[in-house]
Amino acid sequence: MLVHMLRSLVIKVTAGSDAPERCSQAFTVASTALAAGVDVSLWLTGEAAWFALPGRAAQLELPHSAPLPDLLDAVLAGGRVTLCTQCAARRSIGPEDVIPPIRIAGSAAFVEEIMTEGTQALVY
Repeated sequence: MLVHMLRSLVIKVTAGSDAPERCSQAFTVASTALAAGVDVSLWLTGEAAWFALPGRAAQLELPHSAPLPDLLDAVLAGGRVTLCTQCAARRSIGPEDVIPPIRIAGSAAFVEEIMTEGTQALVY
């Protein structure tokens, strides 16, 4: 099975409220992979950067989809969530603003994660 072959899944979500279906798909895949035992790292970039702030995930509503706060909580509980440094800076978001344990990191950290052997990267 593919799930057992992957050691790690890195998902970069670039969409937020501007493209709710694409955004929800990224969070759904991340939480589903975690439930299957895959090591997951979710990167919030572009408009998805806003979901690093408390209460923002609750503002996205999408019919027939799991609530975004529940999906984010699942990823925070079992995986890692990173906010893009430049995306945070463009939105005046600092480390003190984000939901713990979300970290802020840049492209060097992203490249390091995706280049690790056994890692699959997806971009939404």
